[in-house]
Amino acid sequence: MSQDTAIFKSQPLGPLWPTMDPFLFCAHHDDAYPAGDGRMGVQAVEFEGRQMGSDFSGRNGFSMYHGDSVPGFPGHPHRGFETVTLVRKGLIDHSDSLGAAARFGGGDVQWLTAGKGIQHSEMFPLLNREAANPLELFQIWLNLPARSKMVEPHFTMFWNERIPRLEHRDGHGRKTDVTVVAGALPGARPLAPPPESWASQAEADVAIWTLRLEPGARWSLPRAVGEGTQRMLYFFVGQELHIGPTAQRQHAALHVDASRDWELHNSGHDAVECLVLQGRPIGESVVQYGPFVMNTQQEIMQALQDYRRTQFGGWPWAEQDPVHGPEDRRFARYPGATADELPQPA
Repeated sequence: MSQDTAIFKSQPLGPLWPTMDPFLFCAHHDDAYPAGDGRMGVQAVEFEGRQMGSDFSGRNGFSMYHGDSVPGFPGHPHRGFETVTLVRKGLIDHSDSLGAAARFGGGDVQWLTAGKGIQHSEMFPLLNREAANPLELFQIWLNLPARSKMVEPHFTMFWNERIPRLEHRDGHGRKTDVTVVAGALPGARPLAPPPESWASQAEADVAIWTLRLEPGARWSLPRAVGEGTQRMLYFFVGQELHIGPTAQRQHAALHVDASRDWELHNSGHDAVECLVLQGRPIGESVVQYGPFVMNTQQEIMQALQDYRRTQFGGWPWAEQDPVHGPEDRRFARYPGATADELPQPA
């Protein structure tokens, strides 16, 4: 890479976005669900041509995933990493083997430490019977170091109202909005990540930011705090983005030099949106088998045996795909709690 080039590598965006240690996985779900059927599901006529139970077709602008009538992901296990789910549009109904439940969306973030093992479901209830039910979200998998892979599971919600945001206007008054899920920026201190997360270690330099630049806007992406930090910038909305002197005209996953400040310039006629994932690599071996991510093949075998024996605490719900009623509200019920947590202003 020349001294004046910000980008080490560019990769096209597909269904799953390429990631770098400490991240394992990033999926961008953008589904144009139709009006609901009155039971929070999809009208049966929309099922034609789909492989129900495993539908990733994108037919007519949406997928059912593993849902039968309500789209989404019925109960399934995880061990050894964390899921961070950012919902930009629509709602998710969460249920898990800890007994936690939540309905969240519209800018909310759920952060779930799977640790030694958890089951959860993520269903997409279609509450609106008169109009479309668009859903857009990022699901990000953040690895855990070996010392933390068998910690107790942990569930938490970052409500939209409490997530820090920056509004920057450049010299011409053009605006850049930054949502700070993890990783401090000048003027924005993020909410505390789960206690056993790699992101909770100061030296890990983990950041999760979303950016929106108005046409013509300029904003300086600051250099990483620590040495060795890896940074991916995903350019997924807009026409043209300059990163330093480099013009990017195709949506792409960009491995950006994190050791320097780089000016971002939206040189197109429409808004630009980006996701930034960064962190210092954990630097350990990764062995993955489906929903289990460990350090050795022997640990994967143990995870399979443990799940068969214990079901990671069992499943306290009557269905594998529970949804939380027709009421249009956001809430979280934490393990052992008797009252719902509701979104509150910061």
